[in-house]
Amino acid sequence: MANIDFSKAELERYSRHLIIPEFNIEGQRKLKNAKVLVVGSGGLGSPLLLYLAAAGVGTIGIVDFDVVDDSNLQRQVLFGTACVGHPKVNAAKHQLLSLNPHIQINTYNTQFTSENALDIAKDYDLIADGTDNFPTRYLVNDTAVLLGIPNVYASIYRFDGQLSVFNYKYEDGSFGPNYRDLFPAPPPPGLVPSCAEGGVIGVLPGILGSLQANEVIKVITGVGEPLVGRLFLFDALSFSTRTLKLKKNPTRPKITKLIDYHQFCGLTPAETKISEEIQLNPIQEIDVQELERWKNLKLDFQLIDVRETYEREIVTIGGELIPKATVEDQLSTIEKDKKVVIYCRSGKRSADVIRLLQDKYDYANLYNLKGGVLAYAKEIDTNLATY
Repeated sequence: MANIDFSKAELERYSRHLIIPEFNIEGQRKLKNAKVLVVGSGGLGSPLLLYLAAAGVGTIGIVDFDVVDDSNLQRQVLFGTACVGHPKVNAAKHQLLSLNPHIQINTYNTQFTSENALDIAKDYDLIADGTDNFPTRYLVNDTAVLLGIPNVYASIYRFDGQLSVFNYKYEDGSFGPNYRDLFPAPPPPGLVPSCAEGGVIGVLPGILGSLQANEVIKVITGVGEPLVGRLFLFDALSFSTRTLKLKKNPTRPKITKLIDYHQFCGLTPAETKISEEIQLNPIQEIDVQELERWKNLKLDFQLIDVRETYEREIVTIGGELIPKATVEDQLSTIEKDKKVVIYCRSGKRSADVIRLLQDKYDYANLYNLKGGVLAYAKEIDTNLATY
């Protein structure tokens, strides 16, 4: 570490770190020497990346295959309006280097998968998880375990956040708990909606992402006590916090390789295990072009919106409002003798409603609107707002 020097500009930039007795120039050297991989540059990744770059982490890798969208700007503070339409990794690199030109940014404009994860992460000292879905969350964890590096984890939903440091390596060579010690298996598909479906208050990822950056810095420098063997819970509505103790789970299966995480999380059924129920009761779908054709031909069909009232106030494509939770209470209003098109924001909730009505109430005339309101706003009426 002694061969890591700083220019006059760097010493002035990091001066507020250097005068902290517990941190000083040795802590800054460790930051400059560190290589941190951040998976996801969205809500959590934005503040995390900003503070890691500002702090002087020498090499930062960013994995993201998404493009900046208008709906990101409510919480993804790394991006501005001029970034819309650009790959997130490119926009992030530009913004971070404008903040601190003394660091190196590596970009991976690709999805983090079981095929490329180990190859991407193998040269990094630590992974920071800024993802928003279970398949990638388990993949990040297992990658960290197989490489023997820490995983600084955070998650957010609506007003709630979680934070922990997983797979921390102690001086004796042993490791702290990892994500699978807390959650050995994912919840059933659809039980926990994503932020895209359930929403998130804009400041929450800023709070949790900043706390994540704090833990990354502590792990790298050895200053302070990292959040190892503990799970921090934050409720932004009540401004309350809890910290739960975590222990290793002796019954958890040993992680020996990366797997098919979408199948593990139940999002893509194995071809050999397609359920008999799905075979007997397939869901009929139409796309937004076909819906528009039906409208123009003035065909006799019923259009039902199963979103919430507040969502309909944002944007609507017509039809009757029957929120998903109230469907069984309003069966008498859902026709059985004509075609019925059911829609939601993206097509997922409407598909769930159709499965319920087909399996439990013998409906055979239902059509799911593929892509929902999002597809309609993109392909039919671009003047409609998306959310």
